[in-house]
Amino acid sequence: MSAASPLQFLDDRRSVPSRQLGEPGPDPATLRRMLQSAVRVPDHGKLVPYRFLHISGPARLALGDALAERTLARDPEAPAAAVEKDRARFSHAPDIVTVIARITPGHKVPEQEQLLTAGSVCFALLQAAQALGFGAQWLTGWMAYDEAVATLLGLGANERIVGFIHIGTPRMEAPERERPDPADLLSRWQPDGR
Repeated sequence: MSAASPLQFLDDRRSVPSRQLGEPGPDPATLRRMLQSAVRVPDHGKLVPYRFLHISGPARLALGDALAERTLARDPEAPAAAVEKDRARFSHAPDIVTVIARITPGHKVPEQEQLLTAGSVCFALLQAAQALGFGAQWLTGWMAYDEAVATLLGLGANERIVGFIHIGTPRMEAPERERPDPADLLSRWQPDGR
């Protein structure tokens, strides 16, 4: 293996749209292996400020029905297309891993850092899925921030959804998009303008 191979793996990472993810998804042992890699993130204070909620099988469709109902509760005038879009959100990829931040208020580790750790887990899970030959997409949407959905999914008062990671077998090659040039984003700080 050449020294460039690991960086090429990172350079090749891209999201597969959830609508393009199908069966098969990872079996239970493979999913556990993905999660084993995903938890290897920076975690100041060793708080483990996250947990996982696996949504698969018929539960995906039940969640979609609940989202459609919630869409109408939020907006009784919602167009039928919007309601059906929400109903179908979780029906494509065979597995969805919900990454939930578990925030410890008042801890010496700031809440922002705890949230960043949970976000890092989302990205690491995307990489683990791709490393094992699956496609994945990190999504949120209004439902990640809705209190009724949080209650439906059993979140505690100190918890919030950081991402729904849709995982499955890609039905198409993931599209590439233009990436920023890091040189355009990098500046150098010098004390006293030196």
